[in-house]
Amino acid sequence: MNVINKQYLVNEEIREREVRLIDSDGTQLGIMPTKKALEIAEEKQLDLVLIAPQAKPPVCKIMDYGKFIYEQQKKEKEAKKKQKTITVKEIRITPNIDEHDLNVKAKNAEKFLKDGDKVKVTVKFRGREAEHSHLGEDVLKRFAEKLSEVGVIEKQPKLEGKNMIMILTPKK
Repeated sequence: MNVINKQYLVNEEIREREVRLIDSDGTQLGIMPTKKALEIAEEKQLDLVLIAPQAKPPVCKIMDYGKFIYEQQKKEKEAKKKQKTITVKEIRITPNIDEHDLNVKAKNAEKFLKDGDKVKVTVKFRGREAEHSHLGEDVLKRFAEKLSEVGVIEKQPKLEGKNMIMILTPKK
């Protein structure tokens, strides 16, 4: 079931005394009492829709309200199709990761970047490892070098608590 959004006032819902009326073909019919505007709309078997309530006097248009709402929904759907949602994928590594493991993680990150996602690389320090944060930074720099063909560093490596975080984005 589709719900019609009630952002527009229609026919008897309009409580203004006078309105500026626009015909269904776009010609202005001038300022007139709401009752007269309603009569004109009923003669044409269309709806009177309040399209600009903040104007002085408010602007009403004679149109087929159902068709108008349908067109609006179609436009919204089309706009949603075109917009790309960016997701952030996270990859966790340790400061003393082996070279092969780093290559495997880099290969996964490369897939994410090629799909257009951002990659958040986190080095997790345990215990006294945090005292040697330069090791984590070196690992992140190596990781970024492996992905230099497909991604660029958006946020440089930064220590946040017991984690060091770096964010990579796909190259344009």
